[in-house]
Amino acid sequence: MIFKKCLLAGSILLQTFNYCAAQQLPIWNDKQQLPAAADWLVAPVNSKAEMWRSNDGKQIILYNGLLKRTFTITPNLACIDFTNVKTGQQLVRAIREEARIAINGKKYFVGGLNGQQEKAYLLPEWVDQLTAGKEDFKYINYEVSPIKPQLKWKSNFWMLNAKGGSGKMISFLFRSDANLLKGVDVRVNYELFDGMPLLVKSMEIKNNGSEVLQLDSVVNEVLGMVEEESAVDGTFEKMKKPQGVYFETNYAFNNSMQYRLSDQTTHWKTDTTYTSQVNPKFQTPVVLEIYADKAPGIALKPGETFNSVRTHEMLMDSYDRERRGLAVRKMYQAVAPWTAANPIFMHLVSRTDDEVKTAIDQCAATGYEALILSFGSHLHMENIEEKYLAKWKAIADYAHRKNVRIGSYSLFSSRSINPENDVINPKTGKPGGAFFGNAPCFGSEWGLWYSGAIKTFFTETGFDIWENDGPYPGDQCASTTHPGHKGLEDSQWRQMEIQKDLYHWLNRRGIYINAPDWYFLDGTNKIALGYREGNFKLPRAQQKILNRQNIYDATWEKTPSMSWGFVPLIEYGGGGPEATLEPLSDHLNDYEQLMMQYYGAGIQACYRGPRLYDTEKTKGLVIKVIDWYKKYREILNSDIIHLRRADGRDWDGILHVNPGLKTKGLVMVYNPTKKSITRTINLPLYYTGLTTSATVREKEGKPRVYQLKRDYSIPLTFTIAAESYNWFTIE
Repeated sequence: MIFKKCLLAGSILLQTFNYCAAQQLPIWNDKQQLPAAADWLVAPVNSKAEMWRSNDGKQIILYNGLLKRTFTITPNLACIDFTNVKTGQQLVRAIREEARIAINGKKYFVGGLNGQQEKAYLLPEWVDQLTAGKEDFKYINYEVSPIKPQLKWKSNFWMLNAKGGSGKMISFLFRSDANLLKGVDVRVNYELFDGMPLLVKSMEIKNNGSEVLQLDSVVNEVLGMVEEESAVDGTFEKMKKPQGVYFETNYAFNNSMQYRLSDQTTHWKTDTTYTSQVNPKFQTPVVLEIYADKAPGIALKPGETFNSVRTHEMLMDSYDRERRGLAVRKMYQAVAPWTAANPIFMHLVSRTDDEVKTAIDQCAATGYEALILSFGSHLHMENIEEKYLAKWKAIADYAHRKNVRIGSYSLFSSRSINPENDVINPKTGKPGGAFFGNAPCFGSEWGLWYSGAIKTFFTETGFDIWENDGPYPGDQCASTTHPGHKGLEDSQWRQMEIQKDLYHWLNRRGIYINAPDWYFLDGTNKIALGYREGNFKLPRAQQKILNRQNIYDATWEKTPSMSWGFVPLIEYGGGGPEATLEPLSDHLNDYEQLMMQYYGAGIQACYRGPRLYDTEKTKGLVIKVIDWYKKYREILNSDIIHLRRADGRDWDGILHVNPGLKTKGLVMVYNPTKKSITRTINLPLYYTGLTTSATVREKEGKPRVYQLKRDYSIPLTFTIAAESYNWFTIE
C-alpha cells in the first residue's frame, strides 16, 4: 500500500502543515505529463492515475492522461481546474465548496474559498486573493492509497471480464474550529482510475465526540460548471444542462430500468452570484450538487462514521450517443465488474419437486448453466423451517452434481404484511400510498426478519441465485416504532442501508442477484431490459419485433450481461396459443428465432415454462443454439454498436465489438418481412480496433477481406431469408 501522510501536531500553523503534506507528492512537470495518445474506448491507455504537487507546494494535481483535476490547498482546499485532457475542455468556471453538510440545523462548508467576483471564468492569479470561511471545515492533510473494491464479491458464473478498475485514491481530511464541530472529522475521497476519464468522489463524516450529532443534509459534490448554452429568454427547465460530465451515484431506484430516471441525487441549480451570465433572470443551470434529498435527520452516534453516496464522474468528449454510452459501459466494467457475470438460465414454473429435478436434467442435457424457480412456483424462501430447508438443500445438491446452479424468486415490496410492519404514509398515519400501494418497511420488525430469513435460506440450502422482485423502491416510512429507523426523516436512508447490507452479504458468497431496480453499484448483477408485461400476451410475430426493439433501446448504457429479457413458453397474462411456444415442437422456427435474437445480443431471457424441450428434435435445436452461443460467447457479451432499430418494415441489426479479442466483431441482422431481402450497408468498424483491413465470414463460410474506408467502415452486402436472421464474424 502506498501511504503518504503528514500529521498535525501542537500549534504548527495550518499553512505550514499544508505545505508539508504537499511536499510528499512528486512534482508536476507540464512537459512530462503528455495527454494519452490512444482512444481509450478502443485501445488501452498507458498513462496511470497519479497525484502530483505543484513546484511551490500550493496545489495538488490529479492526472491520468485523460483527466486533470487541480486543487489549491491554501488557505483552504478548493478545486480550481477540472479539465478533459483529450478535448482541452475546462469544466469549471467558479470555485465552490468541496462539500456541504448541515449538523444540528446549521450549514457548514467543507473546503472552498470565498471572494471570486467574476463567476464566468477563473484566472489562476485570482486564487491567492481568496479567503476561507471562519467556521468552514479546513484542509488538514491527505492520504494516498490504491483503489480498493467497494464490496467484497466473488462469482461462480461465467463472466467476460473478472477484473475491476485500478488506480489511486487521495483522501483529504478536514476539520473545523467551530465549537460544535470539535471532534468531527470529514474526509473527502477522490478515486482516479487508470485508463479512463473517471473519478469517484465520496465523503466520510466521523463523530469523535461524546454527543449524538444530527446530520440534516450531506452534499458530497458541488461544482460551478461551464454552461451548455447562452439563452437570454430561456427557462431553467428548458435550458440544456452541461454535458461534459456524466454523473451517476449508488442511490437510484424507481423501477424505470434506466439510471437517468432512477437517479435520486443529481440536482442542477442556478447561480445568482454569476452576474455576467447571459440570462438576465439568472436561470442558467450551471451548479451541480449531489445529495439524497429524502435522507435528512441521520443520527450520528459517538464513534460512528457516515458514508455518503458515491459520485461517479465520467468525462465525455462527444455528444454522440453511441460513444457516450460506450463510456458508461466501460465505467461499469471498472467499478462494478460483477455485472459481467452472465449465466445461461431457465425460468421454471414448478408445482412439484420432481418437476424441478426434470428441469435440472434438461438444463444439464442442453448446456444451460442455471435454473431459477420463477414466481408462481412451489418454493417459498421465507419458509426457514429446518425440514423445509433440508429438502431444498437436497435439490440444490442434486443440481450441483449435474453442474447446474439453482436459484429462486422472492418478492419483497408490492404486498402488505400487516399494519404494524407496512410502510406508514406520513399524510394519513396509516399504511398505503407507497410506491407499489402497500409495501413492508425494510426497517420494520418483519423487514429485518426478512433480511435474516433470506440469509438463512442461502446459508442452509446452498442456493446460488436470488431473484429479488420488488426490491426496496425508496418508500419513506413515518413509523416511529420500527426498530430499523427513527422516523420519517431517516427512513429512506436506513432502509437502503439494510438492503445494501443484504446485497453485500450475498456478493461475498458469490450469490447472483437479479433485481428489477438500479442497484448495480451495490451488488446486483442484472436488471430487466425494460418492457411492457402485457406485450407477452401478443402474437409471437409481434413479440419478436418488440423484443428486438427492447434490446436495441436498453443497451445504449448497459452491457449485454446487465439485462434480461422474457420468453413466455407458456401463457403469461393471457393471449392464448398465438402468444406462447408450447407445445415447443410445434413452433420450432419461432423458438429458434427468439433464442437467437436474445443470445445473439448476449442477453439472457427468462424462458418461463415447465421445460426446455418436449421432443428430441426440440432438444437438438436448443443444443444447437446454446453450442453456438458458447462458441462465440466472448464477442456476444461484448459491447453493442447499434445499426438499425427494428420497425417491421426492413432489416434491423446490431454489431458486437471488442478490440481485445481475435473475433473483433459479430454482426446480427434480422428480416421481419415475408420476403427474402438483400441489402448493402456501411458497417462501422472503428470500435473493433481494426484500422486497415477486416476479414469477414458469413456464418462460418469462406473469409472475405475488406479494406477499411477512411471512416473505418466497410460495405457489407447480405441476404436474409424471409422472417429469419443472418450473422457475420469480423477479424
